Amino acid sequence: MADTGEWAARTTGPGPVEAARTDTVPAEEGKAGAAPGALRPIRVLIVDDHQVVRRGLRTFLEIQDDIEVVGEAADGDEGVARAGELRPDVILMDVKMPGTDGVEALRTLRALGNEVRVLIVTSFTEQRTVVPALRAGAAGYVYKDIDPEALAGAIRSVHAGHVLLQPEVAGMLLAQEEQPPQQPRGGSLTEREREVLGLIADGRSNREIARALVLSEKTVKTHVSNILMKLDLADRTQAALWAVRHGYSD
Repeated sequence: MADTGEWAARTTGPGPVEAARTDTVPAEEGKAGAAPGALRPIRVLIVDDHQVVRRGLRTFLEIQDDIEVVGEAADGDEGVARAGELRPDVILMDVKMPGTDGVEALRTLRALGNEVRVLIVTSFTEQRTVVPALRAGAAGYVYKDIDPEALAGAIRSVHAGHVLLQPEVAGMLLAQEEQPPQQPRGGSLTEREREVLGLIADGRSNREIARALVLSEKTVKTHVSNILMKLDLADRTQAALWAVRHGYSD
């Protein structure tokens, strides 16, 4: 990641999300300082090899009422360890780092069964690293010159269950396919599962899918689990990529 501390002051262009949810989660009962029914902030871990960048990100994020920076890490190995200790809701992960990079750290997290939402931070010149990161389980990505408010919105969005996938990345995914599948696996999906898959590809959260299809969130979660099982996919990010590749997205 570029060695810069300008995150807290930048206002260059919109980020990858036009609007984001501002969901927070209920505070644990009995937690010190938490009033009954209070909402606790989104817990964020910053993983970047440049201290000045970590400091800049922390400075901006700590002024957000619904976001709490719970820790930092300087490389992928430390990030994996800190994620296990701190149990963050969202990780901001740089891709290029000495030693274990962001993609390998993601693979390790998933191998350990840690399903924390990971938001990749990359530059336009590093776009080739985005697809491997998404395949490894990232919930989306943002560019390093993102507007600070858009960054906060992106954190809220992935925390709410959205997948941040831009058209250029879908195109890169198609271009980088090593070989097409011998036979499409979507034929085993029910009509309802196809509808759910299309909405996943559009970046909808389970709650939004439930509202759109007039279903309960529990039913949507069951459909998502069935989709992942039938398509032999690891998570909803991979489901979104698969859906885009096979024409399920509007």
